[in-house]
Amino acid sequence: MLLADKWKDYELIDVSYGERLERWGKYILVRPDPQAIWHGKRDNPLWNKPDAHYYRTKSGGGKWEIYNLPESWQIRYKNLVFNIKPMNFKHTGVFPEQAVNWDFMSDKIISSGRQVNVLNLFAYTGAATMACASAGASVCHVDASKGMVQWAKENAQSCGLADRPIRYIVDDCIKFVEREIRRGKKYDGIIMDPPSYGRGPGKEVWQLEDMLFNFAEKCTCLLSDDPLFFILNSYSTGLSASVMEYLLRLCIGDNAGGCFESSEIGLKAKNGLAFPSGSVARWYK
Repeated sequence: MLLADKWKDYELIDVSYGERLERWGKYILVRPDPQAIWHGKRDNPLWNKPDAHYYRTKSGGGKWEIYNLPESWQIRYKNLVFNIKPMNFKHTGVFPEQAVNWDFMSDKIISSGRQVNVLNLFAYTGAATMACASAGASVCHVDASKGMVQWAKENAQSCGLADRPIRYIVDDCIKFVEREIRRGKKYDGIIMDPPSYGRGPGKEVWQLEDMLFNFAEKCTCLLSDDPLFFILNSYSTGLSASVMEYLLRLCIGDNAGGCFESSEIGLKAKNGLAFPSGSVARWYK
C-alpha cells in the first residue's frame, strides 16, 4: 500500500465502527467510512468531542452536525494550500490519501526538465492540478461541476498559483476528450479520477464499470509523442488496483515502453493502522 505519510495539517487518528476520526488543521471531524467494519475500543477522548460529525441516514445520504466549525478553513500540504469546507455526502474538498499521487506527479514533472502539459479529468477541487502547476506544468482542469471548478480557482489563489497556465473547463469529460481528439490536442500527462456514478452538466450519465475502459482508451489518443504519465484513480470497492493496471496495459499497449504499477493508497492512523482509502494504477516513463 502507498501511504500518504507526509502530512502535518491532516491526521487520521482512529478508525472503527464504520467511522474515521480525523484532524483537519485544528478541527476534529468524525465521518463515515464503509470499510471500517471492525469494532475498535474508541478509547481516544476526541471521539466524544469532535468539532463536527457527519451522520448517515437510513433513507440514504446524511447530514453534518456542526458543533464548533467555521464555514471554511485552510490546511497545507508542503507548499500547497487547500480550502476546506464540509460538503454534502461527507466530503471536505480534499482526499488526503491522494498526496502520494501529488508527490509522484510533481517529481515526474520536475525531473523531466521540460515544459509539461497535463490533462486533469474529473478534476474536482483541483488538488492534483495545483500539484502539477506548482511543479511547473501547464494544466487543463476539467470537471462537470461549476461549483467544483470555482473551488479549484480558489485553491489556486490560496496556493499562489493564480497566474500559472491553468485552463479551467466546466464540461462533461467524455465530450471534452472527444473534442480534444478532433482538435488534435496532445498531453504529456493524463490524470483520471472518475466517480463510480455521476451526471454531467447536460445530465449525461457516467457509470464507472460500464464506461471506464472505452473512455480510458480514448484518452490514450491524447498522449503526446513523449508522454510522462497516465494516472487512473478509483474509490470503487468493486474495481481493484490490479484490474485498473490491466486496463491501462490494454489501453496504452506494450509498445509505449515505460512502466506499469498499481496499488492501494491509504493513510496511516495514529494507532499504527494502515488504512486503505482507494486504489491507483499508473503508467509512466
